[in-house]
Amino acid sequence: MASQYRSRERRSTPGRHLPDVLPEGLQRRRDMALDVENTPFVGVTEDGSVTPGLFKLSDSGLSLEEPRVAVNVFLEKLTPQERETSTFPLESLAWRQWSNIHPFLSRHGLLLETLDDGGRERALDVLRATLSPAGFTAARDVMRLNETIREITQSDAEYGEWLYWLSVMGDPSTDQPWGWQIDGHHLNVNCMLVGGQLVATPAFLGSEPVIADAGKYAGTEVFRQEEARGYALMRSLSAKQRQQALIADELPGDVFTTAFRDNFEMHREGIPFGDLSSSEQDGLVGIVETYVGRMRADQAALKMAEVKAHLSETTFAWIGAVEDDAPFYYRVHSPVVLVEFDHQSGTALDDPEASRHHIHTIIRTPNGNDYGTDLLRQHHEHGHAHG
Repeated sequence: MASQYRSRERRSTPGRHLPDVLPEGLQRRRDMALDVENTPFVGVTEDGSVTPGLFKLSDSGLSLEEPRVAVNVFLEKLTPQERETSTFPLESLAWRQWSNIHPFLSRHGLLLETLDDGGRERALDVLRATLSPAGFTAARDVMRLNETIREITQSDAEYGEWLYWLSVMGDPSTDQPWGWQIDGHHLNVNCMLVGGQLVATPAFLGSEPVIADAGKYAGTEVFRQEEARGYALMRSLSAKQRQQALIADELPGDVFTTAFRDNFEMHREGIPFGDLSSSEQDGLVGIVETYVGRMRADQAALKMAEVKAHLSETTFAWIGAVEDDAPFYYRVHSPVVLVEFDHQSGTALDDPEASRHHIHTIIRTPNGNDYGTDLLRQHHEHGHAHG
């Protein structure tokens, strides 16, 4: 495959199994995945303490029948062994064992690569029914670009369009909580459905490269809106405002709340929403809408109402330069939403410095409601109260 990108020289892990001895970095991440049972979930907080009362379990009046039907159709067509592989208890530790890393550190669920075309389409129907058209397209294009990096590197053991694992947690129901997760390189989405409410975080999406210049999916590109909206907001700020927003010069190695950082402590930094002009405030809201808008529209509207109720407590932070084509990091942080965007150095490609060819993004629900955990707690308390 002809490409402007050069892959790094590497030895691929043969087959679908981990080698007996892992490199130090991968072993550390594997240990983190296995240690989830010893680290009770708290959530992303500012100081280790959850702010209570931020999330309300209520009858939204919205139907989540389409995702339920899609999951049940997917499960019904599986063999008994496949169904057993793909299903987990509602509050399984598997929720927290997702990982962006491509080697198979702690994968669980049903590998889409093992399914026929019909099975793969039924798996994708679960995403279609839960996400918005834009959200589904973003997820699907990440998968396509994972095929592009396989074409470039020829590393069949690490990359590929269908190297993703789908898991179903709980019994898909109209009146009981349940959820699903897709897990793999650059695509990790967790969806919990409680009554008529959907929590679709943590959701980590990334890609290297972010555009395919050749190959099976030539022309496919991702994260242009996420990149452009963050950059436009920073460029619109005055010199004084930029100084407020800028929290560091050197880009981080990754988004701060990546895999196995469910309990990360992060203070709100940068420029407060109230210090932005009305047009700049619209720009910040637009950034959040891009990420929240990956959910189906009716649920996204619910979430945005929640976000807007806390705009006075929201900040925009920036790391890096502001020149054309310069790599950068930004985040939007409030008590009820955290968005991070980061340009990365090359992992599969020969790109030792951070560039706009490799992007990581994540959206989380701070203060204990990632994976819908706080809503699920309230559901249990409500059920107990009514005997």
